[in-house]
Amino acid sequence: MTQTTHTQTTPPDSSGRPRSPEFRLAADALRGLRQDLFQDAFAYRPLPLMATDGPLARRLPGRLREYAGWAPHMTVAAAGGFAALVGLSNSMPGPRALIPALLALIPVLLTLVRPTGALWLSFVATTVTAINGSGWDDWPWVQSSFISHLVVLTVVAVRTRPRTAGWMWLLTAVYGFFATTLRSGYYGTDTGPMLFLSALVLLVVTVWHIRREAQQEVTAQQTVTAHERSRRTLLEERTTIARELHDVVAHHMSVVAIQAEAAPYRVENPPKELEKAFVTIRENAVAALTELRRVLGVVRAEDYEAPDAPQPTLADLDGLLANVREAGLTVEKAVTGAARELPPGVELSAYRIVQEALSNTLRHAPGASARVEIGYVLGGLGLRIINGPPPAPHLIKPSPGAGHGITGMRERVSMLNGEMTTGPTEDGGYELTVFLPVPAATVIEGNA
Repeated sequence: MTQTTHTQTTPPDSSGRPRSPEFRLAADALRGLRQDLFQDAFAYRPLPLMATDGPLARRLPGRLREYAGWAPHMTVAAAGGFAALVGLSNSMPGPRALIPALLALIPVLLTLVRPTGALWLSFVATTVTAINGSGWDDWPWVQSSFISHLVVLTVVAVRTRPRTAGWMWLLTAVYGFFATTLRSGYYGTDTGPMLFLSALVLLVVTVWHIRREAQQEVTAQQTVTAHERSRRTLLEERTTIARELHDVVAHHMSVVAIQAEAAPYRVENPPKELEKAFVTIRENAVAALTELRRVLGVVRAEDYEAPDAPQPTLADLDGLLANVREAGLTVEKAVTGAARELPPGVELSAYRIVQEALSNTLRHAPGASARVEIGYVLGGLGLRIINGPPPAPHLIKPSPGAGHGITGMRERVSMLNGEMTTGPTEDGGYELTVFLPVPAATVIEGNA
């Protein structure tokens, strides 16, 4: 048995019957007409000032450049004034001559603040001017109303969207044919010229709208393309850096780890201290390779995500000190104040600063002793890492550095709005002092 399923493609009306595409098209058209010309018809929408950063406006003097922003307003006012002068010239002398002039001027000026309402007022002003006119040669638009209505259509079309221009022309046609029907057979009509000229004007404005929207879309697309190109270039540069780091650093660290593992087997009956030293070297090399792979993963990644593994904190400092002791550095630790949990950023930065300071001691002052002092105070965390001068003579020579370690520590301290001072001591050693501020509210939340 075959079951047939019917799919309803049009929404039903109140009686449950499906609506035809023609009905939906007409309903959408009426909805658009209501939104464009009826809904909030007299809403206050002032015409904004024109931008003065164009190539022509930039050449104007300072004072004139300020007034250049009012150019659209002055242009509309001038067009309304011209329509008013036409109304005065075509009227009989007397106070009544002001009526057609004002009826031509007011709708034009209203387009500056209430554009849609100005259209409806233009129809009213056209009717009043035509009925009170001294002659019936032009119907329904006398000369002043003809100019005024064209200006209103143009300004409203510029300030709205192309669909509104179509509705305005259609309403103008309906109004003209209705008015012509009322006076047919008695007077001439200018509905044809009005519809022809208004169609040309609205067509030009519509093309201008379409061209401007196309330019905006092209500009937006170019901006997106430039942004994507910049991101792609950055990712390529980061990938290149990651590849170079892997090829250079990872290779040498792997060689160090392999040689440290094989070295005890190349010496007959090596001392236990030597075996322990090689084990420490290999463990440090393997740990460095693991850390390097993590950093390279961050550099290669297009979107950085926080690592899943927990970051080291001051609680892991004893393990770090034990590691450097095995490497031959005599180091002491002193803690003052009540130890407490600090924000993760402060904990990680403090750990890395101590790690880098002790590494500098191993490189630049081999054989020297060091001391790490940690002070928990009310306003933050204090660090002081000091090492003595290297003994002379010593089997291991100091290793020169490029200064990136000090720079990295300063960047960490600056990121946390802290303070850092470095310098040699009187006995020839070196001292590093750091203070990392921690707001009281943050500490309380961390301990809560």
